[in-house]
This record gives sequence, C-alpha cells and structure tokens, in this order.
Amino acid sequence: MAQLIFWSRWLQAPLYLGLIVAQAVYVYHFMIELYHLVHKAASIGETEIMLIVLGLIDVVMIANLLIMVIIGGYETFVSRLNLREHPDQPEWLSHVNAATMKIKLSMALIGISSIHLLKTFINADQMKSDTIMWQVAIHITFLLSALAMAYTDRVMTRTLIETHDSSHAL
Repeated sequence: MAQLIFWSRWLQAPLYLGLIVAQAVYVYHFMIELYHLVHKAASIGETEIMLIVLGLIDVVMIANLLIMVIIGGYETFVSRLNLREHPDQPEWLSHVNAATMKIKLSMALIGISSIHLLKTFINADQMKSDTIMWQVAIHITFLLSALAMAYTDRVMTRTLIETHDSSHAL
C-alpha cells in the first residue's frame, strides 16, 4: 500500500505536461501581440503602445509563474530533476520546497495583479469605478495573503530552528 501511495505522485506528471502546453499557448499569444505592436507602431499613440507593452509584460510574468509551478512543483512533488551541475539550473531551485513555492507564487501573482492594476489606472477614464475598486481590493487581498504566508513561514522556520537547537543542546 505504501508503494502505491508513493507511486501516485506520478499522476501529477501529466498535469505539468499540460502546463507546458499552456505555456506554448502563451508564447503564441505573445508573438501575436508583439506582431500587432510592431505592425501598428507608426499609427498608434503612446498610451496604446504602453497598454500593449504592459500586456506583453503580463504574458511574460504569467509564463514565469508557469515555469515556477512546472519546474518547482515537479521537483518538489514528483521527482528530482538532477540538474546539480547544469549551468542553466535556476538558482531558486536548489532551495525550493512547498513553503517557498507558495511565497514565490504569491509574489508572482502580486506582480501580475500590479500589471493589471496599472493597465486599469491608465484606462481609468474608460472603466467603471466599481471595477477599479474591486481590482484594488483583490490586489490588496493578494498582498495581505502573501504577507500572511511569509509571516507563517518565518514563524514555522524559527520554531524548527529553535527545536533543532534545543534538541542538540541536550
């Protein structure tokens, strides 16, 4: 029974493959938006260029979020990637665990939310005030959630260190 439970972690592998497909869709979307930006560059104003560029940044940040989930999640929950000597190994991968993944993901969500909020503020005259208010409230919720997760991780880490130190002192 224990072997079956341990093996079940491989059921997540297709989920990570699906996220790779989703990332390919984002690359496709990015290229289309980049083409539109270059194609219309001479005929659009600075505000529209800024909105398109913010859209491109948004796609890149979501792609970064996907990479963190794909690589970090696979390494944490499925199997080691064995990239120790690989020159392209992401620095954060060497110390990734479920808690650091949650904090990194929440920070990425805050970044994505910030881009959306900036786009909203640039277009504020065309937005309903309720929409702006809800976007700000959601962004603040993301911020508070990230702070709570970071604080909880800090308390847990400190408790583990103190427990480890006191067990060695005996």
